[in-house]
Amino acid sequence: EVHLVESGGGLVQPGGSLRLSCAASGFPFSTHWMYFFRQAPGKGLEWVALINNNGAMTDYADFAKGRFAISRDNAKNTLALQMNNLKIEDTAVYYCARDTQGIERGQGTQVTVSS
Repeated sequence: EVHLVESGGGLVQPGGSLRLSCAASGFPFSTHWMYFFRQAPGKGLEWVALINNNGAMTDYADFAKGRFAISRDNAKNTLALQMNNLKIEDTAVYYCARDTQGIERGQGTQVTVSS
């Protein structure tokens, strides 16, 4: 059974940083590209970042470029999203997923950016 568990969310002031983690199990993690998505209140699911199976290639949504960094540790079956210079509009539930549509995702972790 595929299991994805996000953690690391919280309340942060604008300009602050958070590091999200995702623990994966139940599938061969090192062979899968992985993704982060987010969903803000009242909005649809939005792609944030992706990383290929060995971590050599990453890509980001325009709003994340220069501020977010996705990484992975295949030895530990973990995925991470370092988020810097957070903005109020980054407030959302953040999910890790193993498919391009975000269908196979975890339960999410709440990120709230507020002064």
